[in-house]
Amino acid sequence: MQRRVTLAATTVGAALALLITGAPAAHTADAQAAAFAPGTLTSQDIATAGTGSPYYRIPALTRTTKGTLIAAYDARPTLADLPGNLSVVLRRSTDNGLTWQPQQVVRREAAPKGFGDPSLLVDRETGRIFVFYAASVNQGFFGSATGNDENDPNVLQADYSYSDDDGLTWKHERITAEIKNPAWSGMFAASGEGIQLRHGAYKGRLIQQYAIRNNGANYAVSAYSDDHGATWKMGTPVGPGGDENKTVELSDGRVMLNNRSAPYRTVAYSSDGGVTYTPFQQDTELPDPANNGSVMRFAPDVDASHPRAKWLMFSNTATTNSRSNLTVRLSCDNGQNWPVRKTVEAGSAAYSTLTPLGSGTTGNDRVGMLWERANYRHITYSSFDLQWLGGVCAPVTVTPPASLPAGKTTTVTVRVVSQNDVTLPGGTVSLALPAGWSAPEVAVPALNPGQGANMKIPVTVPAGATAGSVKATAKYTVRGRQHSYGDTTFTVTAP
Repeated sequence: MQRRVTLAATTVGAALALLITGAPAAHTADAQAAAFAPGTLTSQDIATAGTGSPYYRIPALTRTTKGTLIAAYDARPTLADLPGNLSVVLRRSTDNGLTWQPQQVVRREAAPKGFGDPSLLVDRETGRIFVFYAASVNQGFFGSATGNDENDPNVLQADYSYSDDDGLTWKHERITAEIKNPAWSGMFAASGEGIQLRHGAYKGRLIQQYAIRNNGANYAVSAYSDDHGATWKMGTPVGPGGDENKTVELSDGRVMLNNRSAPYRTVAYSSDGGVTYTPFQQDTELPDPANNGSVMRFAPDVDASHPRAKWLMFSNTATTNSRSNLTVRLSCDNGQNWPVRKTVEAGSAAYSTLTPLGSGTTGNDRVGMLWERANYRHITYSSFDLQWLGGVCAPVTVTPPASLPAGKTTTVTVRVVSQNDVTLPGGTVSLALPAGWSAPEVAVPALNPGQGANMKIPVTVPAGATAGSVKATAKYTVRGRQHSYGDTTFTVTAP
């Protein structure tokens, strides 16, 4: 293991004084309660292209042990990635995202040096905040040379900054020689947020995801530390087909890796705390246009026996062909099913990252999300709660028949299974179908925890329907306002 050299600390100076003296007065709990009313999605732009920098990209978000929100992102002279004279900047909020302090610089140096793609990670045991990013002189990810010489301008370097004063000042480290296999070429930290394992044999382990390039192919890999960041090790890459990726600790002790991939996200699992992973497999419930997304555990500190231990949240642009339709999803079974979803922005959106704002065990806990809006013109902060999401833990599965003849009525089976910890009252299930098709809404009986029910729905296909594949969605509604969904594809045949 090579010893790292601490680089020069960021000088905040007069800017820090302005940050402190110019910060808005702390808002009262009543003001925050009014701003973040139950059942709401609140949003505000915290960086706008042309204000302070020509462009901003690549959001990262976390909540510190003191409750401060930190939003980091790139300040860019153009929209291009590294190499270039990019810098990492951030804003802090001490009132749960109601107001944000002035922007401050984490890392900036004279051209041609550049720093970009931040990922935040908080050590919950020490309070130290890390922000990982790539550092370039001559080359970016695709042009980087092999080797891990920390002074080679043609090697894309692995750097991070850390703060022990809640994000006010930062010192810098370079760990390229420590974590990079010299056979690899490009390597960069996957932006957003890393994790710290909270349970089990590897409790306390810090994990930051990387994408690496080896022999012309891309892989995903975890860097990890068991000594609070004093030293770092690199796990075994998974791929090919890796890209920007995130990890989440599951209730059964495994780590799930969720990877950017088109037309669907891919996932892999680790049983040794992120050192090795199973091969990638598609998650066909998570369409993706090859865009960075986010996954998080809704209640990361609760024991495995807690009803919400298996709850995960996920965000991405839920399409297969464009960066649009930013969607948030909820899984109640460690990501096996994603029955709850809601659109945040139907139009242009890109990268997003989620972080929990509370324990996840109360009715008013909110989730923070930092995302790119309006064709990269804004970095936007949003927060929402479960009431806004409006979902219910009850996966919906549609079993299509072999075919649906045009001009005929065919029975389709829709199954709903309750994953709630309390009884669900009676509800309904309906099918969203193409114009001209018809299917009645069908009653669903009350469901005890773990209980399922099969509903038979007669689906009528118009005589003029074109033969081929048709997508449809089943929607389960309970209490008149909570929903879960299941997608399917029907095969239409000529009569």
